[in-house]
Amino acid sequence: MKILLAEDRASLRAALAESLQRAGFNVMEAGEGREAMSLIEEGSYDLAILDLKMPAHSGLELLEASKLKWPLKPVILLTAYGSVETAVSAMKSGADDFLSKPVDPDHLLLVVNKALEADRAGRVYKALSEDLSRHPAFMAIVGKSESLHRAQSEAMKVAQSTATVLLLGETGVGKELFARAIHGASPRARQPFVAVNCAAMPEGLLENELFGHEKGSYTGAHEARMGKFELAHRGTLFLDEIGEMHQELQAKLLRVIEERSFLRIGGLRPVTVDVRLVCATNRDLESMVAKGQFRKDLYYRLNAFPILIPPLRERREDIPLIAEAALDRLRKEMGRRSLFFSQEAVREMAAQEWPGNVRELMNRIERAAILAGKDGSIGPEPFAGPRQTAGTDPPPPVHGDPEAFLEAEKAWRVRQVAKLCGGDLSRAARIAGLPLAAVKACCDSGGKEE
Repeated sequence: MKILLAEDRASLRAALAESLQRAGFNVMEAGEGREAMSLIEEGSYDLAILDLKMPAHSGLELLEASKLKWPLKPVILLTAYGSVETAVSAMKSGADDFLSKPVDPDHLLLVVNKALEADRAGRVYKALSEDLSRHPAFMAIVGKSESLHRAQSEAMKVAQSTATVLLLGETGVGKELFARAIHGASPRARQPFVAVNCAAMPEGLLENELFGHEKGSYTGAHEARMGKFELAHRGTLFLDEIGEMHQELQAKLLRVIEERSFLRIGGLRPVTVDVRLVCATNRDLESMVAKGQFRKDLYYRLNAFPILIPPLRERREDIPLIAEAALDRLRKEMGRRSLFFSQEAVREMAAQEWPGNVRELMNRIERAAILAGKDGSIGPEPFAGPRQTAGTDPPPPVHGDPEAFLEAEKAWRVRQVAKLCGGDLSRAARIAGLPLAAVKACCDSGGKEE
């Protein structure tokens, strides 16, 4: 981040520049108004700190020039002649804050960080507004990278059709968000959206989940039950982790796609459905077909319109936007409007690989917000990798299975939230945004020492 510091008193300018540089900012110095005006014209700064009384151009003139040319860049005014009238005039002209000399360096850093945080929030709002202008259904997908917008554009185009969509991408990139957006932008938006995780249940249970059963079809089937296909009639059925589906069930799914009808378990009469299918996987289905692990005919049916969602490490410019959107939600949920990321935290987030992608980033931000200091600042430590924090337990070890690791880490994070809430699981569930039963299950999985 670059800061323009315009102050005609050399000793004060040097002291403030040193303080800002220690905090990680790049500082462009100007000793008088003409030099500052030239730097404002160039616009290569993220925030300006301007002395009110300077030769050639006053701080108010520089403020007006900055806001006219770069309205979104924050400006902080400094003066040794502080007064209510001057402050009111400065704020009316668009100043983001006003400080009287002598300036406490720590207080200046706090003001600078808050102004930059507000600027980031404004940019997030602008990015979200641009998404909203394209289609409200895509508002939840935050980002400005070319690769993400390409995927969004493809999704918006296919949404109006009835084509089967195959969402491809690593775990945690937001495939369900895309599926919901496609449904929301489609003519079926007012009809049900039903999601099924094919990896979350064994084959027999998954078949029952998809197709339902008739009364008496097996022991314990005391009444007929509709499956997800029927529940999604006239709407959209999202089959997540389709690559985990057993081949015998793949054959039944293919038949439903081709015939638009199926039999419930134990049923004799075909059930006809009108369902738009959106599938997702983090696996290479083409490679699975070559190895005989996935049906070729089903693959061709599902691959009618593939959309590749890029991993977070390939769109690092989206990380600050996603992080700020997540933190804004947490501010409201936790009632802590003062929460903000330090510049070091933003840089650390952008530098990480994020193997769990957006899901991992969101989990890390939630934990960081819970552990934030009294002033609301969030430093880089929570984003530098799993670390032990006072009052918490060590994170789970990393094993070869990334899916198992992410699930274990999620359970670990939930247990830490519960600890920080003094064992109040209801409160922990509210903060974590999870059902109470899920929080209890995570805590039970940690053993008695939890």
